[in-house]
Amino acid sequence: MEKVMLSVLLAVMLGFVLLFVGLFLGVSFYVGREKVSPFECGFDPIGSSRVPFSLRFFLLAVIFVVFDVEIVLLFPVVMMMGSCWMWISSYLALLGFLVLLFGGVVHEWREGSLEWEM
Repeated sequence: MEKVMLSVLLAVMLGFVLLFVGLFLGVSFYVGREKVSPFECGFDPIGSSRVPFSLRFFLLAVIFVVFDVEIVLLFPVVMMMGSCWMWISSYLALLGFLVLLFGGVVHEWREGSLEWEM
């Protein structure tokens, strides 16, 4: 029990040390007009440097990340399919997981988040 507490304490302390080092290194000591203005190959910037971001693109990227993680979660199950160690409860859990993901795809499709047109 003492080793576990020591490990947790060490991990928390290391996290705080890295946090403060990052905060210290992230502080900009010189802030001037040239530092905060956008640089476009030596020319004066044309228009605003802050372009409005498309929320639909962001939602599509989030959907991609969710289904990318789904593939990572399904990979060990696919590798175990041929072995005799996979029980009926594993198959039922896999089936439930796939039904949940398919329901998510159907919901996103009906909502219109999978459309590329703006």
